[in-house]
Amino acid sequence: MSIITQDLSAEKLPRHIAVIMDGNGRWAKKQGKNRVFGHQEGVKRVREIVEESVGLNIPFLTLYTFSTENWNRPKEEVEALMNLLVESLNKEADELIKQNIKLNAIGDLSKLPAKTYKTLQEVLKKTSANTGMVLSIALNYGGRDELVNAMRKLAKKVKNNIILPENIDENKINLQLYTNTLPDVDLMIRTGGEKRISNFLLWKLAYAELYFTDVLWPDFKKEQYHEALYDYQKRERRFGKTSEQIQNEK
Repeated sequence: MSIITQDLSAEKLPRHIAVIMDGNGRWAKKQGKNRVFGHQEGVKRVREIVEESVGLNIPFLTLYTFSTENWNRPKEEVEALMNLLVESLNKEADELIKQNIKLNAIGDLSKLPAKTYKTLQEVLKKTSANTGMVLSIALNYGGRDELVNAMRKLAKKVKNNIILPENIDENKINLQLYTNTLPDVDLMIRTGGEKRISNFLLWKLAYAELYFTDVLWPDFKKEQYHEALYDYQKRERRFGKTSEQIQNEK
């Protein structure tokens, strides 16, 4: 057991962790391989981080799997990613059930290829009764798209006199989101060295702690995950209050 693991406090672990898994392509290039090879290696890290999250009793883990902007990548890469997703879902379905993990999917799923959509729905159904960690995969997801979709649904409710404009509040907006069943994110981790949130969970990240690392996703293993959690536990989360107020509340 590493020193970092020993220093982690079970009481101070984040409830909801979101991850931008960046760097697969660059990792593959360093190995002299094509980008798809990097994505295949990245799947192994997903399995490792999911298992570690279950072991740490993290209630919610959300992974940025495929964004609305990712359709702009080369056609061959998009097709390979969709095939890899189908393969991974089929391969991991039994393990998800064994570990009592409930799979959740967020985003505009209607635009996924038919085979991908069908496989996803099958695994979602198989794990729907699980009561352990909720593993959310963001597919064809974009934070702005999520908000636009929510505003359209609210506009229809106003038009049909279901709700008055002055009664729209944060809770009513939240209920229209793809992420309406998820709590706010406590910790957002981005691998690969970039320091931006790339249209990810814009509503749920309002008060999240952000952790950026230069480590490329295929190299982001349990030890690096613990470092991110340890860094999180050293921070003071104030939510608009002063340090003095936080201390007095303890």
